[in-house]
Amino acid sequence: MNKIPESFYLDDDVVSLSRALLGKYLFTCFDGVVTGGRITETEAYRGPEDRACHAYNNLRTARTDVLFRRGGVCYVYLCYGIHHLLNVVTNHEGIPHAILIRAIEPLVGVSTMMKRRKKTKLDITLTSGPGSLAQALGIDRKLNGISLLSDTIWVEDRKETPSSEKILVGPRVGIDYAGEDAFLPWRFRLMA
Repeated sequence: MNKIPESFYLDDDVVSLSRALLGKYLFTCFDGVVTGGRITETEAYRGPEDRACHAYNNLRTARTDVLFRRGGVCYVYLCYGIHHLLNVVTNHEGIPHAILIRAIEPLVGVSTMMKRRKKTKLDITLTSGPGSLAQALGIDRKLNGISLLSDTIWVEDRKETPSSEKILVGPRVGIDYAGEDAFLPWRFRLMA
C-alpha cells in the first residue's frame, strides 16, 4: 500500500491537484472489506473566490467548517438530501479548497459495491457520478473530517500518470448558480 502523504494535499494549487488525482486509487475499508478503484473524474473548488464552492466568500458554518482544515481530510456532505458526495480537502488550514471525486473505475470489491448500489449487472453507472461513487464505496457523513491517511479511507499512488492527451478538461457540472465561475475549466476526466 502506497498511501499518498499529507504533503500532497497541502499544495496551494487545487486545480493542478484535481488533475493530479486522476489515475490515483481511492479505497475504503469497512469491517475488513476493501472497495475502490482508479480515480477517473474530479472537479476543483477554490475556496473564497469560487462562487461554486460551499465556502465562497469565506463562509464558515457547521457544514463547511471541515473545508477550512489542513488538507488531507474528507469533506462529505449530503446533496439534495439524497446523495452523499466525497471531497478531498486541500491546502493549508484556513484556506477552503476541495476536490470533488466524481468517478472511479471499479477494481476492488466490485461485488460489494454492486450490493451497496442494488445492482445485479455491472455497468458504467456503478461508480460514475459522485453520488453513485459514494454509495458504492460506503461513504456517508460519518467520514466527514476523517483523514485520508486512515485505514478507513485513503488514496494510493501506483505511479500511473495519465498523459495529457488522455485527459478531458471542461466546466464543472450542476453549478449554474455560480455565474461565470460555472464556466471555469476545472473538471478533469480520463478518456476510456
